Amino acid sequence: MGARAQARRDRQRRDARPLPAPRDAVRGGRLRPLDERECDRIVAFAIDLLAKVGMADAPAHLRRRALEHGATISAHGRLCFPRTMIEDAVARAAKKVNLPGFEEAAGLTIGGRQVHLGTGGAAVQVLDAKQKGFRDSCLNDLYDIMRVVEASVNVRYAIRPLVARDLSAPFDLDVNTAFACMKATAKPIGVSFAAAAHLTPVVGMFDRALGGEGRFRTRPFCMAVIVHVVPPLRFAEEGCQVLEASLRAGMVPQICSAGQAGATSPVTLAGALGQGLAECLAGLMLIDLIKPGAPAVFAFLPFVSDLRSGAMTGGGGECAVANAAAAQLLQRLELPAAVSAGMTDAKIADAQAGYEKGYSVALAAQAGADMINLSVGMLGSIMVASPEMLAIDDDLCGAILRSVRGIEISDDAFDIEMVERVVTGEGHYLGEAQTLARMRSDYLYPKLADRRSVAEWLDDGGHSIWERAVVRVRDILSADPPSHLTRSAEDAIRDSLPITLAR
Repeated sequence: MGARAQARRDRQRRDARPLPAPRDAVRGGRLRPLDERECDRIVAFAIDLLAKVGMADAPAHLRRRALEHGATISAHGRLCFPRTMIEDAVARAAKKVNLPGFEEAAGLTIGGRQVHLGTGGAAVQVLDAKQKGFRDSCLNDLYDIMRVVEASVNVRYAIRPLVARDLSAPFDLDVNTAFACMKATAKPIGVSFAAAAHLTPVVGMFDRALGGEGRFRTRPFCMAVIVHVVPPLRFAEEGCQVLEASLRAGMVPQICSAGQAGATSPVTLAGALGQGLAECLAGLMLIDLIKPGAPAVFAFLPFVSDLRSGAMTGGGGECAVANAAAAQLLQRLELPAAVSAGMTDAKIADAQAGYEKGYSVALAAQAGADMINLSVGMLGSIMVASPEMLAIDDDLCGAILRSVRGIEISDDAFDIEMVERVVTGEGHYLGEAQTLARMRSDYLYPKLADRRSVAEWLDDGGHSIWERAVVRVRDILSADPPSHLTRSAEDAIRDSLPITLAR
């Protein structure tokens, strides 16, 4: 047993090395929760909401600009966008977004139903594997979980999943969050901002990291994650300010609508989808007013209320199908789409976490969502983050992406001579050249899921997947850290900004 345990440890240490994200994404879209008529009806409802009900609380200068371009004011003082104005903005919108990583090989193309899975959220607690309990999240937790992202081959981008609660000043929080994410992974990242004024120093930090002034504009590896609306149908003034600042700085915005069905959006899923799409289009209208055709990602996140308590629930089947439909609706308009999935309501990595994450991520991926936020590492209705859960979810995401890839039809799949040779010879395909050639291209081998016999598993200690994930995370964090951020660049950043993350 000792030799086997040592071999397992060696294998897990080898697997802990950071791996580059695959450059070629699988293409989804086979799942269509809505038929064409239903899809068109929801789109029409969303446009009617903007044209007839309109949006409240538009910033004054954008409101004036909208009126100059054909918008109107309703009897209730709300800003309304005529159908033709919306259709023209959709026609001008960027259909694909090139999202680079800090390192070129990690870059992604967002749009066209290429499926990418990533983190996201604003958890305020972590599940501490050492203490075996929950505690407030801190900056070191953010850095650690982003290092696990770097080592997770199926997790292709990293939006800040938790809040560093040990930082109280909004500026310090924004700067240190961006620094910790950038330092931990070379994959595309995303952060939010408490104030528009914080973008300039953060972009300056990114310039220093890349080697000089203006470098970030040529390689915008960080998205600005922006809540531009407060459902139902109100602009968020600070979010609109951040959106404008991000577009001026050359930072790709991911703008978010996250209504909660039965609370801040209609209780029917169709109605909630219509309102949420209207709020996404309202963000597009602002982008079209500020910088027409600017690349942007539309995060359409239809959440669901448990109507017995009013609490947000992320793990139900309703939420899963709503997010799959959200991806389909944005595809209908050819807008780069992000949805949410994997938001289990389970508090630990148990069977509930597995089945809720499994079907919700699978539906979103099969529907062809370009980005799936919140899909890894989250527990407790996205209030808790866990690096161990992220490591487990990396396995799950690999299997789901393999299912999205589907079955490829090729001439060598129908090799009659090979079949005849096997059935008249050894009676198995294990030694065939095709088997050896295709065993890695056609099949996925998980890092943490156990496929051994019961006897072998017991002989090796009978460890649960959570226990194996604890070892994997420990090995990742004890290995050499990523080196894409040079020491000289880090020193320059630390000299100019209040960075608190320990070296």
